[in-house]
Amino acid sequence: MPAPHDGRYAPSPTGPLHLGNLRTALLAWLFARRAGGRFVLRIDDLDQGRSRREHEAGQLADLAALGLDWDGPVPRQSARADRYAEGLAALEAQGLVYPCWCTRAELREAASAPHGALPEGAYPGTCLRLTAAQRAEREARGRPPALRVRADAAVVTVEDRLLGPSTQVVDDLVVRRADGTHAYNLAVVLDDHDQGVGEVVRGADLAETTGRQVWLARRLGLAVPAHAHVPLVLGPEGRRLAKRDGAVTLADRRALGERPEQVRGLLAASVGLCAPGATPAMDELVAAFDPARLPREPTVLRP
Repeated sequence: MPAPHDGRYAPSPTGPLHLGNLRTALLAWLFARRAGGRFVLRIDDLDQGRSRREHEAGQLADLAALGLDWDGPVPRQSARADRYAEGLAALEAQGLVYPCWCTRAELREAASAPHGALPEGAYPGTCLRLTAAQRAEREARGRPPALRVRADAAVVTVEDRLLGPSTQVVDDLVVRRADGTHAYNLAVVLDDHDQGVGEVVRGADLAETTGRQVWLARRLGLAVPAHAHVPLVLGPEGRRLAKRDGAVTLADRRALGERPEQVRGLLAASVGLCAPGATPAMDELVAAFDPARLPREPTVLRP
């Protein structure tokens, strides 16, 4: 069983981490360390077309420079295809998996159609309703299908330490893409279980995928971790922080003459853990941290 307070941070190595990413990592670390839990890392590199080892190395170096330590090795999703295949086979054994030949254009069209109990933009189960003849005709074309799970618009209640409870409807999500790559939602459920993660702390933009992951964990017979979705960091114009906002990476800040502990202080001050301009040590931040006092709304950061 996962330990209740063991946390994680799982970046995708597609570029340098910006201040918003680094603040989420800091908060995830504080959630775990304040409760006396382990903190593990993972490299979410399912997207091999965009993932780069140099980005991975840079991300780990930035986390270490800020004072974030972690427990155990740092696995890569790209090395865990066999484990994801096991999870997929377990879903297939329950009769929950079906092939989907929908093109991107067909998916866009389906997203705009009425969805009944499903949320807007959800997959409406087009390929689930194919006749035997229609399925044979698609198989004859030779184009490999994606694989989806049949969720039957399951209703899942998600408990979130910061956002409170929410009810989410699960659509027939993809668990393996047409190119053979296992999908993120399946991978992350297995990853978190195998690393013993008891609480998932991540950005609030990912809250809407939680119902899918809770549903998958239950179908796979896995313990469901607790969740806490922390507020996003916005740039000066009120949009999600990005390169356009100036010096938004640790390397950028160092080029301006700032030390990592100053950047750490900037991030901590943005959620009320210290006064602006302070450079608190990690143990001071742990002592000051109280999840109940974190802001719930996005935070504007002026790099």
